[in-house]
Amino acid sequence: MLLAAGAVLSATPGTVPALRAQEATTLEEISVTSVSPIQGRPAAPAPAPATLPARAAEVLPVVTNTFSPVTVVPQERIARDQPRTLGDALFDRPGISASTYAPGAASRPIIRGLDNARVRIQENGIVNGGVSDLGEDHAVPVNPLNASRIEVIRGPATLRYGSGAIGGVVSTENNQVPTFIPARGVTGQVTTGYTTVDNGRTGAASVDAGADGIAVHADGFKTATDSYAIPGGIQRNSATESQGGSVGISAIGDRGFIGLSYSHYDAIYQIPGGEAEEARTRLTPNQDRLLARGEYRPLNGPFEVLRFWAGGSVYRHEEIGIGEDGVEGVQAIFKNREVEARFEAQHVPVFTALGTLTGAIGVQAGRRVLNSQLESFLPPTESRMLAGYLFEELAVGGGLRFQAAGRIEGDRLNSIATLFPGDFLPDGTDPASFALTRRFAPKSASIGALQDLPYGFVASLNGSYVERAPTGYELFSQGPHDATATFEIGDPTLRLERARTVEISLRRADGPLRLDATGYYTRYTGFIFKRDTGNRCDDDFASCGTGDELQQVVYSQANATFYGAEIGAQLDLFAVGDGWAGLEAQYDFVRAQFDDGSYVPRIPPHRLGGGAFVRANGWFARINLLHAFDHTEIAPFETVTPGWNDLRAELAYTQALDPAVYGATEVTLGLQGRNLLDDDIRNSASFKKDEILLPGRNLRLFLTARF
Repeated sequence: MLLAAGAVLSATPGTVPALRAQEATTLEEISVTSVSPIQGRPAAPAPAPATLPARAAEVLPVVTNTFSPVTVVPQERIARDQPRTLGDALFDRPGISASTYAPGAASRPIIRGLDNARVRIQENGIVNGGVSDLGEDHAVPVNPLNASRIEVIRGPATLRYGSGAIGGVVSTENNQVPTFIPARGVTGQVTTGYTTVDNGRTGAASVDAGADGIAVHADGFKTATDSYAIPGGIQRNSATESQGGSVGISAIGDRGFIGLSYSHYDAIYQIPGGEAEEARTRLTPNQDRLLARGEYRPLNGPFEVLRFWAGGSVYRHEEIGIGEDGVEGVQAIFKNREVEARFEAQHVPVFTALGTLTGAIGVQAGRRVLNSQLESFLPPTESRMLAGYLFEELAVGGGLRFQAAGRIEGDRLNSIATLFPGDFLPDGTDPASFALTRRFAPKSASIGALQDLPYGFVASLNGSYVERAPTGYELFSQGPHDATATFEIGDPTLRLERARTVEISLRRADGPLRLDATGYYTRYTGFIFKRDTGNRCDDDFASCGTGDELQQVVYSQANATFYGAEIGAQLDLFAVGDGWAGLEAQYDFVRAQFDDGSYVPRIPPHRLGGGAFVRANGWFARINLLHAFDHTEIAPFETVTPGWNDLRAELAYTQALDPAVYGATEVTLGLQGRNLLDDDIRNSASFKKDEILLPGRNLRLFLTARF
């Protein structure tokens, strides 16, 4: 479903085109900051985000000034959907799905069929620091409720963040480190909601304040649900609870800012389906995080802006349930300590005979220490990374711009490797284990062109070559992971994974028709994936081949081809009051196949959706159907996933208020329905698709106040 947006977006400040052909409306834009290190110089220090006129709500966000395609979920849409995970927030966007391992708790975004080690998840420019890439049952320790927007970047722009972003970047942006002083001294938002499918309760609040060059920020959230309803019953062992918050302070001047924030996240959630449900498995993620960032704009010299980000986190979760001895207790513990820093210097524009050249150079460093105890499958593993990258853009005139980017990275991974028999079945001897250090030097490059076309269309063409180093768990995994019901075996001899991609986009953000369409083709050499061997194990390798509890998966490499498309469109048909009535539509698919003709496991289905909307006089109404086709392009040992229909509807009213009288500038009250047909929805990209259904019919009542 094409979900709402608060504004038509661009990469640089400006004005939004008219919503009507007959009259112009100027709206506040949201700057997209994660896509490129090359950013325009603001005319003044960044002001507080303005409240959008009600009639501007629900406009499809289309970013036209970026070389790479970008999906944006604005704050207004987040307040309406009230997602509990990033997967929930992005599941139905074109080209994006989610793992839905534990809906509402552990659901990580999947971009173009790629997940885990190929999708980087970050908050305010720094990696999120959890272990969600290590197992689908692990939650991402980021709650989107207080985000100002979520940006999803694909294509060449991911070179800015490293080989772990070969599939894309999911960037949550908020004001934890304050970057502005509110015009009235204080601004904020409070949102709350209730869902019928799981007796869900949601509350979140954020506030920004400042004066005399000092700005402060505080936010908090709390959510709780019971086990959710499915058609004909209850999905047992699916209850969730989470809470957290942050505080931050910055010094802000005419030439830049510098600030620091602290955030905390903790939760407890259950794992539905199969062995996890029988064992009453639940996880308890807990994270503390520090973030510093700053920006300085010199008056003279070769650089017009210098920026830095630095952060660190300490993460831990316990996996609690009934063990093999029939006693309930802690079955596994995962710990992750992670630090990352990035510095960028953007040079002054260079005027050449070909056009104006702008660019930025950056360095990035990081260290990650993973430690697990008890029945967990990964030995202690340390990863280090140091990288440098360069982006350059050339504006040649006539609306034509070129971009080139390159990155070189050094990765070092240390752990204990284990060599298993070639058939991954016990041979009467214990597999040999030894300390191992692997070093990689992945290199990446891209080139792209962006051309303005008549009638407000913008076209882009990009090509990229990206190398990715194997992760620690792909190299060194060696045992049972009970929460995911897998016995995971790494391969310490894995090579670099290489991807060559071509993509073409056509976008339009002007006037009554808004369009965002992209097609892509990627050729992988040495694609790393979890291969189901067909063997079944219990809790040790000696049981493999004779056990029946765990699915044996081996990290393997093979050449593969991915191609697909993602299309979103919205059309204003006729005027209603001070707004419009119109239609919207979307379509996306990804086809992923190995050279031997077999299919890549756990790929999202073809999806087609559309509906009608009215936005006028503060009211917004929508009805929309998203249809997923049967997923029949399956890997060995996978099963066909039947198609489904998700009928959604929404009715909301936004009222502008006088803050001197009410203390708030705007209030939105609404009712939203999901899966109104109460259809059986199974996610073909999930390990749990044969064991669980996604939530059934649901009504959400929501209220948001801004001040």
